[in-house]
Amino acid sequence: MRPNPSPETAGAASRFAENRTPCGRTRREFLWEVGGGFAGLALCDLLSRETAFAGALAPRTSHFPARAKHVIFLFMNGGPSQVDTFDPKPELDRLHGQTYSGPLAVGSNGRPVGRLAKSVFPFSQHGESGLPISSLYPHLAQHADELCVIRSMHTDTAAHASGCLQMNTGAVLIGKPALGSWLSYGLGTLNENLPSFVVMTDPRGGPIGSASNWSSGYMPASYQGTLFRSGGTPLLDLATPTGTSETTQRRGLDLLKTLNEQHLARHDQDGELMCRIESYELAFRMQTTAAEAVDLARETAHTRAMYGVDEPRTADFGRKCLITRRLLERGVRFVQLYSGGGHIEDTWDGHTDCISNHTLHAGETDQPIAALITDLKRTGLWDETLLVWGGEFGRTPTSEGVDKPGRDHNWHGFTMWLAGAGVKGGQAIGATDELGFGAVEDRCHVRDLHATILHLMGLDHRLLTYFHQGLDQRLTGIEHEAELVRKAFA
Repeated sequence: MRPNPSPETAGAASRFAENRTPCGRTRREFLWEVGGGFAGLALCDLLSRETAFAGALAPRTSHFPARAKHVIFLFMNGGPSQVDTFDPKPELDRLHGQTYSGPLAVGSNGRPVGRLAKSVFPFSQHGESGLPISSLYPHLAQHADELCVIRSMHTDTAAHASGCLQMNTGAVLIGKPALGSWLSYGLGTLNENLPSFVVMTDPRGGPIGSASNWSSGYMPASYQGTLFRSGGTPLLDLATPTGTSETTQRRGLDLLKTLNEQHLARHDQDGELMCRIESYELAFRMQTTAAEAVDLARETAHTRAMYGVDEPRTADFGRKCLITRRLLERGVRFVQLYSGGGHIEDTWDGHTDCISNHTLHAGETDQPIAALITDLKRTGLWDETLLVWGGEFGRTPTSEGVDKPGRDHNWHGFTMWLAGAGVKGGQAIGATDELGFGAVEDRCHVRDLHATILHLMGLDHRLLTYFHQGLDQRLTGIEHEAELVRKAFA
């Protein structure tokens, strides 16, 4: 039983009661609880971020220190000609007009095989390295000392659909995860309001094979590429419906999330459902973030002019390159840009007239790519971004038919280049034969290129596996061992 309070104690209690604030707390209690509350706000924010990253795209530790944090894949859809861009062939000049009688099979799908055809685009040496680049790329040539040109690429197919698939997924058959999906799976995301893997296609159409080129394959859908548009609304059906407030939409999503999580509790192995729940939340966060990321009106007139955004020829690819820089600034991990879409002359597939075809497509991409390199250096992103340039294969040194300037598909030997973080620029690695048909020196298969890209991102291609159909699947495949292009490393 409590004793009766003394007069002094009763007086103190009375004064204590008089000092209570309207919220029912003393000033000391109020200050203490408010101070603790502010700390709680920070904790709640950190916990909410943790929840946002707690799913399939949670950040993961790389196998070893990475040289790059981002990848930009500049995909020249249709197959650019190596002997007209980065692989000069003096012997081809000398034998121009003669019939080819070598051992390699040329000509695809019964197309006619003409005579050896020299390039009409003169090569010049550029930079301190003296790297030879053709007249198709005058702007890019100013960055010659940054380019690591791999002249000895080869692949397993002469068809566009399977060629694009192999370059993007490592396999010629549909159903495998894309390179960007493997990076998202292996490393997670760097941002919570945008996708980790973004794709922008050509307005003339996408590559043959369409979304299978950026699919997550047998992995959860969270890892698949998100298709952005370079103009207008970045994503269709992303805007809040007319008449719906943000509060109403948030309440609807919360209810949907609750119902989905109840269903997930009964099906805890349903990875697709978990990814669907995450996608709803990401889409909600993207409603403002994505629109802001592609708003090029925020860029200066000088920057827009540098990329050629306001010039008809370079406008589309210029917008895509500038949006790419903005996406990287916001933490997007992997961005793939397509030049050329649809079929034949709308792509780099110069069967009929390689001269006019390559003049068109190189003219659309040269200035924007050079501007992107300049801008990445200006913004400090250059040292953490890997650039990859190339198509699904190259083109033959022969014309397609007698006295015609077209070139057929060539999967035996072609050129790609790397630049940026961790790459030793100003060099050419490997070689094709004296005419440019097949890779003969430091041969580099697509799986070798993929292993090298993963390595620069801090991932060992042998350890990056996903269990599927009873096997530990790899981007580089399980039938053959990939080799790193070590000469490319700075």
